[in-house]
Amino acid sequence: MKDILDRIARFARERPANTALADGRVSLSYLELQQAIERTAALLPAKRIGLLLANGCQWAVLNLATQRRATVCVPMPPFFSDAQLRHLIADAGLEVIITDQPARALSLCQAQLLTDITVAGTPLACCTVTQTNSRALPARTAKVSYTSGTTGQPRGVCLSADAVEQVTVSLGEAVGASRVDKALTLLPLSTLLANIAGVYAPLYNGSTAYVPDLADCGISGSTGVRTDQLVAALHRYQPTVTVLVPHLLKILVEAATQGASLPASLRHIAVGGAPVSTLLLKRARALGLPVYQGYGLSEAASVVSMNVAGQDCISGVGRPLPHTRVRIAADGEIMVGGCLFSGYLGEPLPRRDEWATGDLGYLDNNGHLHITGRKKTAFATAHGRKLAPEWVESELAGAPAIVQAALFGEGRSFNVAVLVPGNGAAAARIQPVIEVLNKTLPDYARVKRWIIATEPFSVRNGLANGAGVLNREAIAARYSEQIQRCYEGEKTLAVL
Repeated sequence: MKDILDRIARFARERPANTALADGRVSLSYLELQQAIERTAALLPAKRIGLLLANGCQWAVLNLATQRRATVCVPMPPFFSDAQLRHLIADAGLEVIITDQPARALSLCQAQLLTDITVAGTPLACCTVTQTNSRALPARTAKVSYTSGTTGQPRGVCLSADAVEQVTVSLGEAVGASRVDKALTLLPLSTLLANIAGVYAPLYNGSTAYVPDLADCGISGSTGVRTDQLVAALHRYQPTVTVLVPHLLKILVEAATQGASLPASLRHIAVGGAPVSTLLLKRARALGLPVYQGYGLSEAASVVSMNVAGQDCISGVGRPLPHTRVRIAADGEIMVGGCLFSGYLGEPLPRRDEWATGDLGYLDNNGHLHITGRKKTAFATAHGRKLAPEWVESELAGAPAIVQAALFGEGRSFNVAVLVPGNGAAAARIQPVIEVLNKTLPDYARVKRWIIATEPFSVRNGLANGAGVLNREAIAARYSEQIQRCYEGEKTLAVL
């Protein structure tokens, strides 16, 4: 990531006192950031380094220092289970783990606490993994980003510095980034989207990157959020840009609906990571929130397309950004080319110039990309109609009374939804939502019966991954008896 590092060095010369990074505890000017990167890089071993840290200036400095040192950086998502992290450590062949959670790190593998390392004024533990098996990486790999998936073990997506920089530049140009911007990160920096949008893009453009510990913003794990603390964080940092997953956007929309004020400083709120309800986006816009849906995947080095001011289609995910190209295959699958990853760690290298995303969608006459669902989750009803459940689920979750939804109906004459209610909503509040939504849906997509989930779908219970993507097989297994009871008395149909 030579260009990003060179730009930081240039800003350190031209505007040394301007704030580059801040997290509520530590603040670094561009000159101080440049010095911290050089100082930290000199202390790092030229090995595969895992970062197991909460968000903060130290995370960003270490991440940049690994690139200055030309070593491979492997972010370790703190929301991963211990089993997933053990797999990551072994799969990536980590040799060193730098962490603010030494007890957890030492419990995950055979390692020695070698020394402390001070980064951005914060002492951190540096653990040497004593048993490692370093497999060959694709040439020019700078970062290995692990995707949690919904089944099986996480996979290491190998990315070159060039690929990451292309997305960084393209993203900044799309949102009209400037030196006066303030970017607030409300997602774990260990995720690729937060890493690029929350650190690389603002620093490349000479902006200020706010990277507070998520706990200071009322966010814990993948689903725990204190609304009052989240709103307070937005007022504290007064950001101009931020990135939200749909769950966080919904929390802010509900808070604003109930009278909470949100800062007027915001000019661009990017929303992605999971399907977003058009209803939720419209509610947000009605409240004056500048929300814009986008789409991306780690295999394409993060962002592929995004809506922006003046070029917006609220039902779609925007036009493809300049660094990428998109086409739709004959079966409706979205194919992405241009800026791609170098392969999965430990697997044969992809020998193609485009990637089959597994997502279904289409390009409209104005070039906007629309996502209709996942190829592997789409099912046929007993009437022979194909249905992508994500479409219906996102619309359900856009209503105030519902937080999460999982739709089932493969081979059946009607659909059943498993619902997580919002704010303790009772059945009496949910049924009217279902009735209103059904009027907007074709008959084969409507929800005839529904079940209240006993707890949210989360990483902790194995019913969703860190990005909120549902583990459908696990949800179906958990609620199999209740789902089956919904279908008692269903007439069997012959499908020809």
